[in-house]
Amino acid sequence: MHVPLDSKRISMASEKMKQPIIWGNVIAIVLFHLLALYGLFTLPWTQIRWQTYLWGYFLYLAGGFGVAGGAHRLYSHRTYKAKWPLRIILLICFSISGQNSVYDWVRDHRVHHKFSETDADPHNAHRGFFFSHVGWLMKKKHPEVIRRGRQVDMSDVLADPLAKFHKTYFTWLKLLFCFVIPIAVPPLLWNETWYISALGIGVVRYVALLNAAWSVNSLAHIWGGKPYDKQISPTENVLVTWLTAGEGWHNYHHAIPWDYKAAELGPSSINWTTYLIQMFSKIGWAYDLKSPSEELIKKLVERRGDGTHPKWGSGKQGKEDQIGIGDGDKYEQWGAARELPMEGPS
Repeated sequence: MHVPLDSKRISMASEKMKQPIIWGNVIAIVLFHLLALYGLFTLPWTQIRWQTYLWGYFLYLAGGFGVAGGAHRLYSHRTYKAKWPLRIILLICFSISGQNSVYDWVRDHRVHHKFSETDADPHNAHRGFFFSHVGWLMKKKHPEVIRRGRQVDMSDVLADPLAKFHKTYFTWLKLLFCFVIPIAVPPLLWNETWYISALGIGVVRYVALLNAAWSVNSLAHIWGGKPYDKQISPTENVLVTWLTAGEGWHNYHHAIPWDYKAAELGPSSINWTTYLIQMFSKIGWAYDLKSPSEELIKKLVERRGDGTHPKWGSGKQGKEDQIGIGDGDKYEQWGAARELPMEGPS
């Protein structure tokens, strides 16, 4: 049916009204990125102490582990269970990343999986690279994101006293672990200058980690192969995998979100988050690690993949079929991504 031009304009204006710009967020994000660029071009990199480089790298990896191993694989998807010492480590590491509370992160991520690439997806990649990368943080959430977010069962997160504590005090925890301690350590312990620590550790490191985390929502939903399920948007993106130490095997993750590895490990796999979880499992702090059988993965690849899988890919697109094992829920009109259940077998 033909829609008059005026109606289209009204519709577009209505969409903008649904998601007004949050100018406070815009200013903060732009300022941090400008400061990071200023630091990249003006910091005396040859004069920075080697301990500061190691400290910055440690914080980057620790923050990434908090996001990938904690908020994502533990709290969002329940791919494994963790005893309280590991949960404390994960929540501290997540605080180092400087994002929202673990409660908000998990709620948004569960909505993202259930309603991927729809109006209910907080960072819908169909709205373009910029929106899925950072633009979604600069605007109020779409009404569908809010509506669907209220329907998400978050009782498991609230039942965890440590996660509940993080939800209540996350602003102070973020300030302490993302900025105060990281910036104070180099000057106090090895006499680094406060200027270098504040700009290099407090800004450049923080912005780098943010963009690495955001790249999962943008780069890994736009560019890359789909060896596990060609019907969904997420892709296998090696660059994102390097940036996030294991979160870029995204086509696999959206096809089998309950696998604690978030990837099909191989000899060249980059997935240090998985190796840390396995290390903690050896001392009993991580347990009940969920992972699919090779048979299920093979069947998924053959029937849904795009033919690019290195072992089972034939160069031809897979058949249109159901895998027959643990098929995902039918998410009404929102179920664009035909995923397996978000949680695996108990």
